[in-house]
Amino acid sequence: MIRKAFALFFLLPALNFATIFNPVTDICWRCLFPLKVSGQNVTPSHTDAIGGKAKIFCHCKGGVVGLPVSYFAPAKICEVTVTPYRLVAFDINLSGKGMTKRGYVKATGSGHFESVRHVHLYEYPVLALFDCAEAFLCAGEKATTADITLSYMSEFDPFWLKDSWNNVLYPHGLIYGSALAQATCISDCIATTANKPIDKLSFCAGCQGSLFPYGGFIPYATGAVQASSLLVHRVLAKLHYLQLLRSYPKGKYCKKKKSTFPPKSSYKMQIAKPVKQSTSTEQCPFLGASEVKWGVRKTYPGKGEEFVYVIFARHACCVDPFKITARATGVSG
Repeated sequence: MIRKAFALFFLLPALNFATIFNPVTDICWRCLFPLKVSGQNVTPSHTDAIGGKAKIFCHCKGGVVGLPVSYFAPAKICEVTVTPYRLVAFDINLSGKGMTKRGYVKATGSGHFESVRHVHLYEYPVLALFDCAEAFLCAGEKATTADITLSYMSEFDPFWLKDSWNNVLYPHGLIYGSALAQATCISDCIATTANKPIDKLSFCAGCQGSLFPYGGFIPYATGAVQASSLLVHRVLAKLHYLQLLRSYPKGKYCKKKKSTFPPKSSYKMQIAKPVKQSTSTEQCPFLGASEVKWGVRKTYPGKGEEFVYVIFARHACCVDPFKITARATGVSG
């Protein structure tokens, strides 16, 4: 706690509170829904087409029987920027004049662009930061710690700007990135945009382009929103492949599992900056959904092409009745 206090003391003078990411106002809280209890949607005004076997009760290790609950928790934030070492969410620029690894954006004709951008991923457990009770009432898992952690910076990834090395390190990309495999991604684009993600096509990036290679070079994009959202997807895919990220399989409520690709039904995202998505008319899309529905008029020249995305991860929980009783009565343990 003392170390955190000292870090905050030295950081505060550098922060511009008018432009930094605000978890209260910059998060679309409607994107937590639908909230499902025992397989039933208790928020009928918010729906999705995610299937899965409905369970009335759940059972976790230790003999605990509880109620299965699922929703989408704002768990991470992801920055996408052309400027290396620029922490967009906190409006801090650590980049010097002679800094290498700078990105770029250039027109290639016919209204399309080629670009290189950097990505930063933070663990940002907002609900734990706000001390929401549910985080401490789940069986089969430890409570989420309320720590903000910078877990990935592409500037320190020696292969982020080297596609040839990415093809060697991640050879599956040569198969899934082939023209034949990418042809199947047309159906993924349609399904994800219709709010019906298909987990079997998790090697696809939907309407955003090719998920491979896992680097910052985008040779063809219609705009900054498409390019930046694709890079968010690539980083999640890369970290899943390296077994650094896990997710809840459908119908499972006790423990996260490893997967080679990020399941399409497990993640949604929302633009928080430069222009926040509308909370009333624009849904938080699943990975790969067409930006036509949610990404229009979200940029402007200059800093308006530096992005902060909120990543909503599907959270499943077997609500422990004993923990609820203990918390209500004030009994610890």
